[in-house]
Amino acid sequence: MRSSQFIIVAALTAATAMAPALASEQTPTVKPSSAPAAAAAPAGVTPPTDYIIGADDQLTIMFWREKDMSADVIVRPDGKITLPLLNEVQAAGLTPEQLRVKVTDEAKRYVEEPNATVVVRQINSRKVFITGQVGKGGPYPLSSSMTVLQLISMAGGLNEYAKASKISIMRTENGKPLRLPFNYKDVIEGKNLKQNIELKPGDTVIVP
Repeated sequence: MRSSQFIIVAALTAATAMAPALASEQTPTVKPSSAPAAAAAPAGVTPPTDYIIGADDQLTIMFWREKDMSADVIVRPDGKITLPLLNEVQAAGLTPEQLRVKVTDEAKRYVEEPNATVVVRQINSRKVFITGQVGKGGPYPLSSSMTVLQLISMAGGLNEYAKASKISIMRTENGKPLRLPFNYKDVIEGKNLKQNIELKPGDTVIVP
């Protein structure tokens, strides 16, 4: 009996000693990544294809691995933005890509291989206007494509005494004023739909 007990105890002792070695062989070793994680870009709007940065637009300028140079900015009336270290940068009149290239080039004076991203958070420079017999006249942001009918809907629709067949769109092209007619009744009945044009920044819809 004593010999058999000795054999059992010896077997248990050997198994216990082997357990850590087996565990280390079966458990994979996870090595921490040495590469820095890129900061997630903030959510923004998708600007129209012809979008040009203008006054009052809200942007985020992000430099990867250079947080001290990144900033949320609003384009001033003079068209400039203020960034840490770079100070004043002209933004109005540029596309987001052109601004990205510009701030990247200027940042090369201070850091090696800067990597900048320009996020358009809100477009306030592009506006259209509606006045007259509608629910709520005034300026409306043109952050994406918008037709005359869509603007009228956003403005609360036509008032009871609006002259729906005599609406007009005032536009400036090549420095000259242009008047475009719009017959609301025809459009909602599916007639002459080509007059339901896509609005451009600065257009004013007049509802008599």
